Amino acid sequence: MIFYYQRFIMELKKDERIDDLEYKNLRIIQNKKGFCFGIDSVLISDFAKDIKNNSTGLDLGTGTGIISILLASKTNLSKIYGIEIQKEVADMAKRSVKLNNLQNKIEIINTDINNISKQIKINLEYKMKKNELIQKIKRESFEFIVTNPPYKKLETGKVNENEAKYISRHEVTATLEDFINVSKYLLKDKGSMYMVHRPDRLVDIIELMRKYKLEPKKMRFVYSNINSEPVLVLIKAIKNARPFLKIEEPLIIYNENGEYTDEIKEIYGKNNI
Repeated sequence: MIFYYQRFIMELKKDERIDDLEYKNLRIIQNKKGFCFGIDSVLISDFAKDIKNNSTGLDLGTGTGIISILLASKTNLSKIYGIEIQKEVADMAKRSVKLNNLQNKIEIINTDINNISKQIKINLEYKMKKNELIQKIKRESFEFIVTNPPYKKLETGKVNENEAKYISRHEVTATLEDFINVSKYLLKDKGSMYMVHRPDRLVDIIELMRKYKLEPKKMRFVYSNINSEPVLVLIKAIKNARPFLKIEEPLIIYNENGEYTDEIKEIYGKNNI
């Protein structure tokens, strides 16, 4: 095992490092000058762990594969495909999958999510021969979709000079509507979509989900501390479901001492160390 790990260290590219996820000995390859995962990815992977056993799903905008890796370890899913548009980031995700010996459960695909919906529409309208991508990512064939999409609209917020970070944080290559629209095409009837986003986009999220027949069913707000405003919102929607929304109790990240709350420690697996 030591030699296996050392091989990945030797193959690291410039500015890359291997970070310990502190959960079941999982590790991930990241570029310290690029976009590194945050607590939002950890929280959505825990929020989505109620997916059914042996289900197949998608991680839209997987980045370095953090959500797929955690979900594959927290659940009994059959297969999850991580979709990532940035070639270098997708390459890191592929190597992280191998690093954790999860090749049988996770497959990373380097493509634009809009390319998926475009190919599906072309095949539906013209009955063309399906390409390799559509052979794997078929219309209405997934039980669940999980996503941590870019939070910021174009020309809003602080512009980061690093292109990888900018694409990860802003709706450069795909908008919120694109993520929700493609999910409508790919989910089975009554399939579930899990999303983490910012509370200031909540009205847009609910409006778009209903537009594309994804009914919000469960929602949880995340707070830095008990006195702060919510910093994140976790949402579960079900395709073609009847209206009924459950608001779960708030999730608090830090207690009064500035330490992680017991629930956050449990999510990170720190209570088991």
